[in-house]
Amino acid sequence: MLSGISSLCLKGYFAVTSFVKAFKDDERGLSGVVVTVLLILIAVLAIVAIWGALDGWLGQLWSQIIGEADTIQGSGSY
Repeated sequence: MLSGISSLCLKGYFAVTSFVKAFKDDERGLSGVVVTVLLILIAVLAIVAIWGALDGWLGQLWSQIIGEADTIQGSGSY
């Protein structure tokens, strides 16, 4: 039984190492990884650009909301 477990562990180890070696040597997937990283970078930059463009407008709008909140009078029955 112990040799069966050892044999199974060795087969698993060799399967994983051969998969990793094949994956590392395979250059077809490399362009996919590069494209994925570039798309993530473009998405983050787009979000930063949009946030930067809207930041001043949203700050001004928020200031108006806060300014008007001081003039609102409640009924006093909370």
